[in-house]
Amino acid sequence: MNAELRGEVELLDADRHRKNADKEIRIRIQEEKAGMQKRRGNQNTPNVPLKHSDITDKILHAFFKVVYPELGYGFLEKVYENALAIALRQMGLKVEQQAKIFVYFAGEIVGEYFADLLVENRVIVELKAAQSIAPEHEAQLLNYLRATPYEVGLLLNFGPKPDFRRKAFDNDRKSTKTWETK
Repeated sequence: MNAELRGEVELLDADRHRKNADKEIRIRIQEEKAGMQKRRGNQNTPNVPLKHSDITDKILHAFFKVVYPELGYGFLEKVYENALAIALRQMGLKVEQQAKIFVYFAGEIVGEYFADLLVENRVIVELKAAQSIAPEHEAQLLNYLRATPYEVGLLLNFGPKPDFRRKAFDNDRKSTKTWETK
């Protein structure tokens, strides 16, 4: 096979791979949304929007379609944080990097942490660059939601295969509002 023909075949293979990856991403997002609906008890109302889905859909688009295809796997989390912040700002979203969030107990500050990204002051985004999402990563995000007034979080993993988890914890379901000082 001559070099020109081989180059065309490689381009066709790359295009086919990209289309398959796009389809897989769309299916994964739909499955995650369906799973959230089911966990919320809305199996019969699949068109009920998820809280802050207008924001999380844009974040997921930037993750799957903009940043990951460009950078791939293998960088430190800070590189992905900077790139995702740029992409989200270009989409018109307000993004705060390393947002300082205080954790309260009995009305007093007992700790602080820095959310990788806080988008539109409504969605916490935690980034990982791990082989896969681990249970402790999900627990970390849930604890952040439990201890803050934020109700929705995304865990984005820039691993060998891009992956995400969406977590929600409504303020009215939190046993105590630890962020409120007495």
